[in-house]
Amino acid sequence: MLKSLTIAAGLALAAFGSARADDTLVVGATAIPHAEILEFVKPILAKDGLDLDIRVFTDYIQPNAQLVSGELDANYYQYRPFLNDYNKQRGTDLTPIVPVHIEPFVAYSTKIDAVEKLADGATVAIPNDPVNGGRGLLLLQKLGLIKVAGKPELTSPEDPLPTIKDVVENPKNLKIVELESALLPRALGEVDLAALNGNYVFEAKLDISKSLLIDRGQDGYNVWSEYLVTRPETKGDARVAKLAKALNSEETRKFIEERYKGQVVAAF
Repeated sequence: MLKSLTIAAGLALAAFGSARADDTLVVGATAIPHAEILEFVKPILAKDGLDLDIRVFTDYIQPNAQLVSGELDANYYQYRPFLNDYNKQRGTDLTPIVPVHIEPFVAYSTKIDAVEKLADGATVAIPNDPVNGGRGLLLLQKLGLIKVAGKPELTSPEDPLPTIKDVVENPKNLKIVELESALLPRALGEVDLAALNGNYVFEAKLDISKSLLIDRGQDGYNVWSEYLVTRPETKGDARVAKLAKALNSEETRKFIEERYKGQVVAAF
């Protein structure tokens, strides 16, 4: 009798855990603006019976790694060129669902207020991952500091990005160093200029208006739109569909407009 009760209790707990899982979606994100936007839609989803469990990350590696391992159901922090590179390098098949927003990518300095003041031999820092590093080189090219081989602007997520080896002109003999994206704001006192992702600009509370250049990509279709991403097997999951709908709602568009005052714009 006791054994039967124990088995029954175990089945009841398993059923409860399954029901809870069906009502919860675990999503990884970087803090600003991604997690803030998720926090905005969380009460909207709660009214629709979905509990959004938001896990905040400070780096660009763990949100995808934990999505692959199953610790996350989805993530929201990356654009498609970064996702494509991750899938290619690791043999994964993480899937973009909907674009949500576009944020700035900036050239920033605490030592100069105009690019013309950058000295010969100055040290310039860019992100150390292939995609954001390549975007950093394109940003330096837009500033007229270097010239790289290949296209001056991405028009497709599949377009190749330049590496430091692709720099064909460097008239100021700049020393280009690669650092982890999250560390770049803290390195501003040690370098003369840095290429920064918008989310880290916001987290570091830097005055974005003091950027030497603000790049938001091209008008219309934008390869730098930030996506909600999941695994192939959960692409059709009703919970993911609810989140995608909420993120692409007019309420979310209005929140982005009012919260970020044009520094972050809706991509839908």
